[in-house]
Amino acid sequence: MLNKLRPALSRILTPAGHALARTPLTPNAITVIGTIGVAVGALALFPGGHLFAGTVVCTVFVLFDMLDGALARVKGTSGKFGAFLDSTLDRVADAAIFSGLAAYYVLQGHGTIDRVMAGLALFCLVAGALVSYAKARAQGLGLPCDVGIAERPERMLTILVASGLYGLGVPYVLPIGLWALAAASAFTFGQRVLAVHQAAVAAAPKSDSPKSGIPKSDTPKTDTTKTGIPKTDTTKSDNPESGTAGTAGTAGAEPAGGER
Repeated sequence: MLNKLRPALSRILTPAGHALARTPLTPNAITVIGTIGVAVGALALFPGGHLFAGTVVCTVFVLFDMLDGALARVKGTSGKFGAFLDSTLDRVADAAIFSGLAAYYVLQGHGTIDRVMAGLALFCLVAGALVSYAKARAQGLGLPCDVGIAERPERMLTILVASGLYGLGVPYVLPIGLWALAAASAFTFGQRVLAVHQAAVAAAPKSDSPKSGIPKSDTPKTDTTKTGIPKTDTTKSDNPESGTAGTAGTAGAEPAGGER
């Protein structure tokens, strides 16, 4: 849903892209730096209980990572490898954030509920990866898959806001965020599977009709003579002078075709 804001966000980031164009930085370098910053912030700070500080670091580098597209547009260096690298390293950043939260619950927790929350964080990681993979695989097959209530921007916003507020002492906000994110990610995965199935069925060739395009008829064939006239049960005429076989009930009829 937040993808609808991309045009407005692009206009906001374009001036920053012009500024970065004067530096030696490349779009791919920004992608790599942003991913490393997110991974270090999440894996170094979250497990030790520094949730707010980790959230701030992750947010800064997530925003920095968004500049790669603006810089690529300004420099005119957009390419397939850049898109591939960006998507791939996004999965690395996601893994770092949710793994850091799982480690936080394992190392800082003391009960069964904390172990459940660690497992829930890992479930969010796996579900988010499945959501992204479903779309990538569908696009590789040429099928549309632009549906879902919890795409990556929504997932990042939810987990970073929940983690930051929980780090500031707001109770229950991180567990609520994780449960909501788990449910939304699972629902989005189901949405995408259903959308791809419907698109695949609609794109499948119709093979039920015969080659001629005319539906087959169940009406039995009529036994006809070579002239195309249906055969009937005939009897010989009792009149020897007629010289022809007559049909029952049609004696005296004129010859077919008006011949005289």
